[in-house]
Amino acid sequence: MDDGGELLSLLATALAASTPLVYAAVGETIAERAGVINLSAEGSMMLSAMVGFAAALSTGSVLAGFAAAAATGALVALVVAIGGIYLRRSQIAIGFVLALLCADLSSVLGGPFVRVPGPTVPALSIPVLGDVPIVGPLFFRSDPVVYASYLLVACAWVFLYRTRAGLLVRAVGEQPAAAHARGARVARVRALATLVGGALVGIGGAAYSLDFKAGWSHRHTAGYGWIALAIVIFGGFHPVRAALGACLFGVLSSMASLGQSALPSVPTQVLSVAPFALMIVVLGLTSSGLLSRLGALLPDAARRPLLRAFDATPPAALGRPYPAEEDAEARPRGADQGAK
Repeated sequence: MDDGGELLSLLATALAASTPLVYAAVGETIAERAGVINLSAEGSMMLSAMVGFAAALSTGSVLAGFAAAAATGALVALVVAIGGIYLRRSQIAIGFVLALLCADLSSVLGGPFVRVPGPTVPALSIPVLGDVPIVGPLFFRSDPVVYASYLLVACAWVFLYRTRAGLLVRAVGEQPAAAHARGARVARVRALATLVGGALVGIGGAAYSLDFKAGWSHRHTAGYGWIALAIVIFGGFHPVRAALGACLFGVLSSMASLGQSALPSVPTQVLSVAPFALMIVVLGLTSSGLLSRLGALLPDAARRPLLRAFDATPPAALGRPYPAEEDAEARPRGADQGAK
């Protein structure tokens, strides 16, 4: 294989590795845009991967596996919504406990399915587009799960930035009091965004166990949930940038895999953790003031696009329970009773 073929193979592998992260990162982006911190992604993704594989194995249907995984992710997110939004407890504490609980639960319940062959998502090359040089082998000779991730990123961007519902989601994450004053049910919007985000995290887990690395083993998706959370910050809470961050991690993972054969003297453990370490470095650079200081040396025409591209400012109300959330749910009912 020539250098061009090896590069295409590397990028195609990177795209496959990034697909589970794309689903999880976009799901977390939607939830955090609504002002909810859901740290349960690590455990939720792991448990959903197990449930999805078990459901697909039991029914013989990959689609049933993805549906079960989505339901599992939404169920975990429901606990976050009830505790963090309606009961107004610490979202960070709830999410962290759920991450640990779901991870252990996946090991306990998934014991019978360890290293058991099961169904996988079939490959599907798109006619005509798959024959286009470079672009075809890279983007259009994969499977429906990868193709759906393209649509997900586009739909998430349109939803958040081009629809009234998306504006409402961003409003309750930035200025919940103002959104409430204009009639928004802050708690309800946040809960729905959290459930949708949780379902996407679950689908990301199934994308791992039914597509990228088909099968199940203990801690099968270990680290992917935490990386998804880091990618959301790296992506500035923007779905397109989060997807690009997922692709960056996929490239780093693929390069680490190639490095194991090219650098046999280097311990495999070092190369395995290298993508995680590099993502932390990138996250630190984008979150620090270093880019701002470097941007100050550039002319305005170059500085503004650079700072906009790497802006990682979180929603203003992220992780902050809205004090009037319960009143927002109760007032319309009280008003209706008064009218009667």
